[in-house]
Amino acid sequence: MTVQTKYPDWVRDLKPYVPGKPVEELERELGIRNAIKLASNENPMGASPAAIEAMIQAAQNAHLYPDAGNYYLKEKLASRFGVHSDRIMVGNGSNELLTLLVRAFTTPDDHVVISEGAFIAYTVVLSAAGTPFTQVPMGPHWTHDLEAMAAACTEKTRLLFVANPNNPTGTHQGEAAVRKLLRTVPEHVLVILDEAYFEYGWAEDYPDGMNLLSERDNMVVMRTFSKGYGLAGNRVGYGVGPAYVADLVQRIREPFSVNLLGQAAALAAIEDEDFLAKSVAVNRDEMKRLVPALCELGYATFETQTNFLFVHAPMGGPALYDALLRRGVIVRPLVPYGMLDHVRVSIGLPEENSRLLEALQEIDKGA
Repeated sequence: MTVQTKYPDWVRDLKPYVPGKPVEELERELGIRNAIKLASNENPMGASPAAIEAMIQAAQNAHLYPDAGNYYLKEKLASRFGVHSDRIMVGNGSNELLTLLVRAFTTPDDHVVISEGAFIAYTVVLSAAGTPFTQVPMGPHWTHDLEAMAAACTEKTRLLFVANPNNPTGTHQGEAAVRKLLRTVPEHVLVILDEAYFEYGWAEDYPDGMNLLSERDNMVVMRTFSKGYGLAGNRVGYGVGPAYVADLVQRIREPFSVNLLGQAAALAAIEDEDFLAKSVAVNRDEMKRLVPALCELGYATFETQTNFLFVHAPMGGPALYDALLRRGVIVRPLVPYGMLDHVRVSIGLPEENSRLLEALQEIDKGA
């Protein structure tokens, strides 16, 4: 038997993040053609034409390393949010920033607070680091229980993650509740407000985390170009927080982690406000069409602050996932979350959403 190098138990026991099934894989496995993917909350409108053109131009310099400090992107973000650039951190998607924050602030002797039913990457990253964490049960209507999360903090707590809106439920916390949390959590805890789906938020009480930075010195607001801006394939995320946090993240970040094309695309995308507005409008119109249509078919859901729906599956989430899969529609089963009676469905283009409804009608008829 080959001798193995010793490794931590928590790495052996780690359950890795499982991405949505690619269309190509489904078509290859089941011999299906023209499958559609409504599983990964990607922007069905694609990317901004300006971002695509910027990538084409940047590709002429593909032989050069990218700007390791993300100087121009940081300056652009700093100008947009009215902060100094030394407060901006940029990563290979916001997922890298999650990882870096955990690495920078926690050890196996520390503690982190998250919510049950929150973005599963939190548990993956924390488990990989061997950092103990408390998962606070969700409140009514699949929302974070912010009061209970604040109460779960101890002297050992270093980080508290709040996904607003939350993935996979699409629910949100209103501004008053978030402000109260920021005032209640002990000062030594770094509060991380994860706003990956911020651009899609529409509720009157939906807060803009950037406007809450004055409420608490020790907090970070994280966002991404993957969703509303349609750059999931480029992997560019960013955060705004105290300068000391950005400095620590920069110290442990891999060199050149945000690639040349990603930086160019992000710089162009953030200026293309018409494309973003169109993407949000299509998403909202289709959400308003899908919610009543799904409920009429017996699949309860509710309006969301994101580009996906959290759908109750009477037959069970895994069974519905499989039935849709065989009809060429890929959604997201939520077994890793322990949500066995739900699936997550990305809101696609009108024709894709019609395909979803037709497939559900076929399933109900036993066709």
